[in-house]
Amino acid sequence: MKQAAPRREGREIAPASDPAYEGLLFIAVRTTGIFCRPGCPARKPLPKNVEHFRTAREALEAGYRACKRCRPLQAVGERPDWVARLIARVEATPDVPLKSVDLRALGIDPARARRWFTAHYGMTFSAFCRSRRLAGGLDALRRGRNVDDAVFDSGYQSHSGFREAFVKAFGATPGKVNDVEALTMDFIDSPLGPLMAAADDAGLSLLEFTDRTRIGSQLGAWAAMFGRPLVPGKHGLFEPLRRQLAEYFEGRRRSFDLPLRIAGTSFQERVWNALLTIPYGDVRSYREIAKAIGTPHAVRAVGRANGANRISIIIPCHRVIGADGSIVGYGGGPRRKEWLLALERGERTLF
Repeated sequence: MKQAAPRREGREIAPASDPAYEGLLFIAVRTTGIFCRPGCPARKPLPKNVEHFRTAREALEAGYRACKRCRPLQAVGERPDWVARLIARVEATPDVPLKSVDLRALGIDPARARRWFTAHYGMTFSAFCRSRRLAGGLDALRRGRNVDDAVFDSGYQSHSGFREAFVKAFGATPGKVNDVEALTMDFIDSPLGPLMAAADDAGLSLLEFTDRTRIGSQLGAWAAMFGRPLVPGKHGLFEPLRRQLAEYFEGRRRSFDLPLRIAGTSFQERVWNALLTIPYGDVRSYREIAKAIGTPHAVRAVGRANGANRISIIIPCHRVIGADGSIVGYGGGPRRKEWLLALERGERTLF
């Protein structure tokens, strides 16, 4: 029989189910012997039966089993296996539409796919596939292929259907492909969960964790800000980005040499450029950043600009901490920020 795990005294007590504590602690239930993420949708236990742990390892060592519903051993934001398989299928044959019957044949519930893609990528799975096909058509036209090739290579059955979708997505007809400007979007796996990247020929303009709050509405806001749509596809910047991120996460890279498309207010850009000067393994307070850009009293404004950074890790907003050394103010979650700072100190930790 499993012995009751000892209580962790002096630990912050969270509600039995609250996603705001995601990444900060894990919740174990004595009566079931199972531990969960804070935002697990399972039935809420009685507070007297709840125990909190700082890491999944602590919960396992205390004898608890991982919940099969919220999967606390899986990195926050990590793609489930079925999602990875589905995306690989789309990338291998983007011109072949996947319908509900095809998803069921693959053992995937269409409603589940719709919900997951909407929550993590800001679009339904059908919209993801359409965007990927249109991006392929756009690329074909830019490479000098004729419209017939672009239509059928991207999986459309008629010129009218392709033209209508193309105009809706890019605001121009296929015949005016040179007038089309779009941000190409792709997804990059990392030890901290998948990242969404967007780039054009001017540089990388977006690198965000896909489980960030309100990612769907933010995609629309980013597209409006840049005045161009975000479409899934391939760009020449993504392979060096993947390589450099992998080297960084392995502790073999301290700086990045990728072109960046930094776009914000004058004040935001001053803050972001100041972040780029913080050395690897070092930290600054918000007040120190405010002083560095010549506005010593604009500490709160610096915090807001720091939080508005859209190019995570490469523009190292994770290196800005509270004046008391506390881990605060990171859009990807405090656990990720703590992990990144530990990595740069040369400490290997589990996420």
